[in-house]
Amino acid sequence: MTYPVSIGTPGKPWGEPEINQWREMQQRVRSYQEQVLDKIDRLDGRFERVQYGALPYDEQRYPLYALKTKEWQRNKPYVLVTGGVHGYETSGVQGALAFLDRCAEDYAKHFNIIVVPCISPWGYETINRWNPHAVDPNRSFFTNSPSPEAAQVMALVEGLNVELLAHFDLHETTDTDNTEFRPALADRDGTTHDEWTIPDGFYTVDDTSRANQDFQAAVIASVEKVTHIAPPDEHGKIIGADVTQHGVIHYDKTSLHLCGGFTNAQYVTTTEVYPDSEEATPAQCIDAQVAAITGGLDYLLTQK
Repeated sequence: MTYPVSIGTPGKPWGEPEINQWREMQQRVRSYQEQVLDKIDRLDGRFERVQYGALPYDEQRYPLYALKTKEWQRNKPYVLVTGGVHGYETSGVQGALAFLDRCAEDYAKHFNIIVVPCISPWGYETINRWNPHAVDPNRSFFTNSPSPEAAQVMALVEGLNVELLAHFDLHETTDTDNTEFRPALADRDGTTHDEWTIPDGFYTVDDTSRANQDFQAAVIASVEKVTHIAPPDEHGKIIGADVTQHGVIHYDKTSLHLCGGFTNAQYVTTTEVYPDSEEATPAQCIDAQVAAITGGLDYLLTQK
């Protein structure tokens, strides 16, 4: 999809009329029930399912679930996996579900794992970065968040009352970042839209305040067996950030209110798959997300 028309007055941030106009343009194009909830149903018995809330836009259509490995033990470290903060980033959701189906039970011998596969189901159905109020959940991880998607998953994790060792947050960088979402962002905020080079390949985003070079390298090495790693652009950057090692950039995730910054986990990575690459299939994109998690967990096992 290409952002079809400019909404509002150039240089003036949106008010409610413009947000309503934008929302009316959105359409459901896939099913949260069929592509996510039905897969969660098929995992019943293998994991503990926790309903941690529902989206207020339609609580029956959008229940929110996390899945925990069985028989948590205090002597094992705790790991969080999140997907679908941005609903349009398909492999984040499907990668989290695939990790549960393929691998999570094996790693449960060593870790207590909780997976939240689809934080933003309205965004998943409409293939959208924002929620219906034109709020980006992945810039909303703070107290009194305007995003129920962010607020409810934060409450879930706080309620666990555990110290997380690691947090894997699964994302994508797509061509629609330039053709749809950044133009819409410029309209919403009354600013100008500058395109950036979309990196062709997988990369990770480390957290500036707790960077771990070896952990990120292990994630990249695991993914590189599945799909290619994004090279830096002609300025040595990826999406405007300096490349600090092969396939890795850094953001200050807490100050940006990103999902990857809301926990105190020692090891944090945000994965970024490029689904529009001519060299990657949808299946490879999902496999890359799984490989990122397993590569990171395998590294953590060497640190015990």
